Amino acid sequence: MLNTTILAALGTPEIIIILVVVLLLFGGKKIPELMRGLGKGVKEFKDGKDGADDNESVNANRTNTHKPL
Repeated sequence: MLNTTILAALGTPEIIIILVVVLLLFGGKKIPELMRGLGKGVKEFKDGKDGADDNESVNANRTNTHKPL
């Protein structure tokens, strides 16, 4: 209930003000780097949630040939 109230209170002028403050704080060159990092983090989270890491480790174990000593 509280989340919808906060979202309803944010209009176009408020969002523009927030974007201007973010631009002033981080600068134009840093924002693409921040968004790229955020995108990578979200992708890793989704892969981890879907179990992609488990599938990669299983495939890595299958292709890894251990030579006897």
